[in-house]
Amino acid sequence: MNRVVITGIGIYSCIGKNLDEVKESLMKGRSGIVMLPERKEFGYRSALTGFVERPNLKGILDRRSRIMMPEQADYAFVSAKEALTVAGIDEEMLDKREIGLIFGNDSSAEPVITGVDIVRAKKDTMLLGSGYVFQTMNSTVNMNLATIFRTKGVNFTISAACASGSHSIGLGYMFIKQGMQDCIICGGAQETNVYSMPYFDSIAAFSMREDDPTKASRPFDASRDGLVPSGGAATVILESLESAQKRGAKILGEVIGYGFSSNGSHISNPTVEGPLRSLERSLKDAGIQPGDVGYINAHATSTKAGDASEAKAIMGIFGNSRPYVSSTKSMTGHECWMAGASEIVYSTLMMQNNFIAPNINFESPDEDSAGLNIAAEMVNTEFDTFLSNSFGFGGTNSSLIVRKWKGK
Repeated sequence: MNRVVITGIGIYSCIGKNLDEVKESLMKGRSGIVMLPERKEFGYRSALTGFVERPNLKGILDRRSRIMMPEQADYAFVSAKEALTVAGIDEEMLDKREIGLIFGNDSSAEPVITGVDIVRAKKDTMLLGSGYVFQTMNSTVNMNLATIFRTKGVNFTISAACASGSHSIGLGYMFIKQGMQDCIICGGAQETNVYSMPYFDSIAAFSMREDDPTKASRPFDASRDGLVPSGGAATVILESLESAQKRGAKILGEVIGYGFSSNGSHISNPTVEGPLRSLERSLKDAGIQPGDVGYINAHATSTKAGDASEAKAIMGIFGNSRPYVSSTKSMTGHECWMAGASEIVYSTLMMQNNFIAPNINFESPDEDSAGLNIAAEMVNTEFDTFLSNSFGFGGTNSSLIVRKWKGK
């Protein structure tokens, strides 16, 4: 079995458009959540969202490439470009090596809706143009990035709700561990337009704290009243240790464990047992004990039931060792399909720079979160192993464990 290391990371999110900006936001506990009046005008119950500016790729990509790309593919391109640069992977390596691509994405709402509106109004499908078909598919991020970067290895999209980005890294890890690939570009991307999230708003999933947007996302806090939608993209370059060392790449961490499970229950209501199995499997795969984990980046989205069930699962395994716990969603909101990938990037930045980002807005624990060692303020501390949880509708669960690279 091959050892699997991280040689590159990239990020484009509401708390920063690159790694440096994001690191500063994490250290300062800076929120990227705003209230957008146009959402209220559109018909949203809650107009809160993480604000992500769409990048201008004119002059960077040719027009033919750009018309194939919806919003989330733009985000993914920027994050992937940064990750490849960090990894030292250039065009020559992309052309000569069989590099894979696995991205998490579970919607492409805007082009589907705008395209149908054009046909409905004009009664002529020929007015859509060639770009729409590639923008509308869930695999749009993969098909665009694979074409732009000319990747030649494994190429498919993970569609697993809010665990999509995490499972993409987990599967990339498994492919490399088993010797089927030696380098894979993994990640997650999430659109933020008004068409992408009204369905979640319709089930009253969103916070209503519109008068104070940066206080709205409150994972584990007793007064939480719902999540805040967000998005962007994150990329993690996975590589076999042999490949990384052979080309002299800087190693940012080692993926040592991947756990997964299905709740086998209600389509949206969380359970404790499902996440417990995912956590247990990740520890078993990593060959470590609960006390070896120094930090947990919780899935906690700021919903009553979801945070409570995760707190119980964490307590069930880590109740004695009590590692630091925080949810970066307190700053970013819920980045949905990208969250499992972005939270690996956030946690890797923390591990590299010896700090734990705060779970902002955590003021009063409830009976479930009271036993957790939640970092309500930024903590200056060294840790060499972290675990990241991601859970999604349909009961899909993913837990990843990453260890600091120590040169052996």
